[in-house]
Amino acid sequence: MKILLAAINAKYIHSNLAVYSLKANAGKYKDCVELIEFSINHRSEDILKGIYKKKPDLLCFSCYIWNISIVEIIAREIRKVLPKVKIWLGGPEVSYNIDTGLLRKSFIDGIMIGEGEETFQDLITYYIEKAGESFFPIAGIAFKNSKEEIVMTLPRPIMDMAKIVFPYKDLSDFTNRILYYETSRGCPYQCSYCLSSIEKTVRFRPLSIVKQELQFFLDKKVAQVKFVDRTFNCNREHSRFIWNYLLEHDNGITNFHFEITADLLEEEDFQIFRTMRPGLIQLEIGVQSTNEKTMKAIHRNTNFEKLSYAVKRVKENKNIHQHLDLIAGLPWEDLTSFQTSFNDVYAIKPQQLQLGFLKVLKGASMEEDSKKYHIIYQEQPPYEVLRTDWLSYDDLLLLKGIEEMVEVYYNSGQFVYTILFLEHYFQDAFSMYKNLAKYYEQKGYFDKNHTKLQRFDILKEFFEEWIGKENSKCFCELLTYDVYLRENSKTRPEFAPDQSDDKEQFRLFYQKEDKERKYLKNYVEFSRRQLVTMTHIEHFSINVIKTAQIGNPVWESQNLLFDYRERDPLSYQAKVIKIEIVS
Repeated sequence: MKILLAAINAKYIHSNLAVYSLKANAGKYKDCVELIEFSINHRSEDILKGIYKKKPDLLCFSCYIWNISIVEIIAREIRKVLPKVKIWLGGPEVSYNIDTGLLRKSFIDGIMIGEGEETFQDLITYYIEKAGESFFPIAGIAFKNSKEEIVMTLPRPIMDMAKIVFPYKDLSDFTNRILYYETSRGCPYQCSYCLSSIEKTVRFRPLSIVKQELQFFLDKKVAQVKFVDRTFNCNREHSRFIWNYLLEHDNGITNFHFEITADLLEEEDFQIFRTMRPGLIQLEIGVQSTNEKTMKAIHRNTNFEKLSYAVKRVKENKNIHQHLDLIAGLPWEDLTSFQTSFNDVYAIKPQQLQLGFLKVLKGASMEEDSKKYHIIYQEQPPYEVLRTDWLSYDDLLLLKGIEEMVEVYYNSGQFVYTILFLEHYFQDAFSMYKNLAKYYEQKGYFDKNHTKLQRFDILKEFFEEWIGKENSKCFCELLTYDVYLRENSKTRPEFAPDQSDDKEQFRLFYQKEDKERKYLKNYVEFSRRQLVTMTHIEHFSINVIKTAQIGNPVWESQNLLFDYRERDPLSYQAKVIKIEIVS
């Protein structure tokens, strides 16, 4: 019997932990199980063709909000070309709406509900050994009986995390892709928008097993491992053991991503973080809102003062990337309230600020709460908020524009000092991004694709049209600094100051540096010509850092050398050296 587990991921770089875990835990029949992965960017015709060529007898899809529409299309069409194939679905998008979901479609045979490892093993055993008998001995499934009525078997007891077989052996399929890993299931919190709140019992994988699996990733020099534990540090003993293990066994390459609750961090955690290699770990921290009434409505108990303190403590050592999340569209949060939440989080200056939008997921308590709070949302995935009693659709469209501006001009890390300078001309950060979004809207820029340098040009236009040309020369130098801080650009921006008078001085500098290696000590194996192409010198008439910090030009003639071999591991910024050039 041919059994195929199919995953349609959000991006190529992603992998699907679920299908790998199902195969690894399929028991004596795991060799009968094949995997196939696509992304939502594949054409549906190519996904259909790929699955058809496998000629499965049993086809199982892993279902999420980002792929369920494609799954429905593929399942319907695959039934036409493989009429005898049994098609089963599993995953969070189909586990909580059994009566009204895809099982009502004629081309779907059944649903695996909740945790799938033991259910999948029982299901394939049934099809191989007991086909024709009753499904009822299998817990945790839904199917249609002979009368086409939907039937659900008894719920499956939660799994013992120690019994789950590690899903990874051969990593040849994971080159340039993120590996996902879990050491716990469930969540102790009851956030109304999250499916994890349904299962309030948290289970942990034994640390003796976790240690072996972490070492596997380290030995294989995996680029990134992303933990899918919903609140990784809810058990301090568990999280500290893992963080200490990674600190002690760091291979200098692998990055580990954790989703944490920052207000749970204590001094012991800060001390562990303090000595970590820059880039060893990164932290994702859900803030969602700083409106107390909103937080109470979504059953979330976060102390923002403690969270803010924790983020700042972690940030002090400049070795850990922090990503903070906000959600627009929550109860009691109007535009003014969200502006406050945004500014509160922005003031902490994390490496990234993710502005997301409420999604009313099937099975989450927000689905019921949405009636109480009059939250209107899309009927089809991703079930995103359209309006609330506090936010109109116009408000949400404005926030969508702000989200894009934050992604482009803040989260990209390409405009650090320009944006810092620009902030001084607005009431607050939210107002700055709001006006920038309005500018994009007026100019029709949202409808066009832009290169990196074009984004800089637009920012210059915005500054001159909305602020004025008084400090335009200064602003152009800040833009130039930001360009060369990240990119050894051989295409000189049009806004960059004319440096033709400095070329001879720069040539003499490299000639001298080729002999002395005063500034570029780690370039000993490279020739003078290579030094020129691998680094960049720029003359500035301002002190860029001080100018950006105070919002006014600090005039100071400087020659800065950008060393692209020595980059900050978190920001990817080049090392910048103030150099002396003797004529």
